[in-house]
Amino acid sequence: MSVEPSASISLGRARAAEAALAVGSFAIGTGEFAAMGFLPSVADGFGVTVPQAGHIISAYALGVVVGAPVFAVLGAKLARRNFLLLLLAMFGLGNIASGFAMSFPMLVGLRFVSGLPHGAFFGVASLVAAGMAGPGGRAKAVGRVMLGLTIATLLGTPLATWAGQLLGWRAAFALVGAIGLLGVVLSAVLVPHDAPHPDAGPLRELGALRNPQVWLTLAVGAVGFGGMFAVFTYITPTLVQVSGIPLAWVPAVLACFGAGMILGNVVGPRFADRGLLPTIFGAIVWNAAVLALFSLAVHWAWTAVPFVLLIGTGFAAVPALQMRLMDVGREAQTLAAALNHSALNIANAVGAWLGGAVISAGYGWASTGWVGALLALAGLAVFAVSVALDRKQRSARAADAACSA
Repeated sequence: MSVEPSASISLGRARAAEAALAVGSFAIGTGEFAAMGFLPSVADGFGVTVPQAGHIISAYALGVVVGAPVFAVLGAKLARRNFLLLLLAMFGLGNIASGFAMSFPMLVGLRFVSGLPHGAFFGVASLVAAGMAGPGGRAKAVGRVMLGLTIATLLGTPLATWAGQLLGWRAAFALVGAIGLLGVVLSAVLVPHDAPHPDAGPLRELGALRNPQVWLTLAVGAVGFGGMFAVFTYITPTLVQVSGIPLAWVPAVLACFGAGMILGNVVGPRFADRGLLPTIFGAIVWNAAVLALFSLAVHWAWTAVPFVLLIGTGFAAVPALQMRLMDVGREAQTLAAALNHSALNIANAVGAWLGGAVISAGYGWASTGWVGALLALAGLAVFAVSVALDRKQRSARAADAACSA
């Protein structure tokens, strides 16, 4: 199923729909990262340690990984607009319910539930935006939807963190939920109606898993993007202990990371619409270089700050990988597109674990940059396999066509 608004929907209507979807992506981005800022408050509220409170973050990430494929398959027969409304409503209500959790295990469970719609929402929203844009601007349309996610790192997360610290963590979750429900209302009004494809169904979506290109593209994201998380997970102690930046200034430096993500999200799709595979290649090489140089630049505050921004620009690869999954997914685009965020959450876990491992081994805080660079190069190697397979398949099809002629 696809909407073809490029032929039947005005540019203004398409932009309004993208803005509504971006509000949803802003809510989800805020909800994903804000809890990190008020974990001590959650710990105090339930009488647990801060590391134990961190289980709510792990539960959310697990929900993303599990929910993306499950929801994409279960919602295969739904119209995409209606599916989006259900996913975003579940996210909003899950966050509001989190604010009313009566016990810590209940909060952990509700964070898992809140994470379930995350990946499927971004996958389906990307498909809707690309359909409205037409062939020449698909990646830029996806980027405009994801702009909400990147703006969340700059504005939404600090806002929710502030609310959590000033008003309590329950109010912060309620705020995130309210933004999610606002996205539901805006999407209901502005996203065009559509009809499900007559052949859509769970088995058709599961067909994506038979395509090696889907798995290879997911591996590029899960491995190659882990480098950003290897650095960012430990960015605060790195800036304070290696760069010598006062702790009070760290939030301002982290805002540079958010600004870099916005920049990457704006620039990356423009290149992706001109050449998708070269953009993915260039973005991964850029990430590897920036992460390696970060290990050197972080020793001085005046070079560490701009490199934090440059690390954020690595987000340019995300819309391009989203487009690649939509292309290789073929008739099973919903599942393929939804799995992108499962892969990114795996990258988060892998990057954070490897970064922590080298720090624990005594290589120092700055060593996370080298870990990130190696992960980016590993992702580049997987991408090279994907491209080689693509060329081999095209050559085989061309040979078959020549024999048939």
